[in-house]
Amino acid sequence: MSERIERYLLGIEAVREAVRGFTSHELRIQPVVDEPASPDVGAWSPLEVICHLADSEALFAERMKRVLAEDRPPLAFADPAAYMAALACHDRDVEEELACIAATRRQMVRILAAQSADAWQRVGIHSRQGEQTLEQLLQKAVDHLEHHVRFLWKKRDRR
Repeated sequence: MSERIERYLLGIEAVREAVRGFTSHELRIQPVVDEPASPDVGAWSPLEVICHLADSEALFAERMKRVLAEDRPPLAFADPAAYMAALACHDRDVEEELACIAATRRQMVRILAAQSADAWQRVGIHSRQGEQTLEQLLQKAVDHLEHHVRFLWKKRDRR
């Protein structure tokens, strides 16, 4: 499990590195959706991706904490499009969002590193995906950030 926790921690620098050098204007550029290669870069601006990651990190952390602290807690689905529409992504500051990602992950690393082997099999019940162990939730958080970091690098390459 320590390798997975290490990958989780490394995500902080991976996302920061992926947006390093973007200008304020470039952070807000929406990809041209009808370009043939647009599925490779996604439909969100780099800032929207960072805001989505910051919002998602808070959700992943809350789910992991609940799985640790409660008996089979319900884990609600969160609609990324609804968050994007309602949470003023275009008015948010990239450095504040990166700081949220970093603070959340650093806090969770301390919590996760202190867990017994049994804790990793504790379960929450996701409203759409059913049973989710702590181990699975951590892996989803790792994979989610890495997935979006790949999009950020592709956006960088297209500037």
